[in-house]
Amino acid sequence: MKRTTKILIAVLAVLVLAGAMLGIYLATRPAASQGAKEITVEVIHSDQSSKTFTYHTDAEYLGEVLLAEDLVQGEDSQYGLMILTVDGEDAIFEESGAYWALYQNGEYAQTGADSTPIRDGDSFQLVYSK
Repeated sequence: MKRTTKILIAVLAVLVLAGAMLGIYLATRPAASQGAKEITVEVIHSDQSSKTFTYHTDAEYLGEVLLAEDLVQGEDSQYGLMILTVDGEDAIFEESGAYWALYQNGEYAQTGADSTPIRDGDSFQLVYSK
């Protein structure tokens, strides 16, 4: 009887802890902006050439825009969208150590493209990096 009670208390403690962690995540995740927005995305290729794209969108997250506009291709990973190709150029880490770095308003993004919220006037850079 005592063992069953201890197991039940442990299970309840784990559930409470999981609920608290979910609540903290939901309260602190980056907020998205609703409505019409204009953003710019600058792509800096491996040869240091750059192209700037301007998008008008109602999307809340950057990944939605990049995929809808066919600027990027990638695959889903445990961390979200892994960008492999931008503007026709591949960056395959396993082959060459290259990847696409994401910057938001001049600072290295702390989230992946599909969880990076966008606001009107935001600027982004996708930089070919090694």
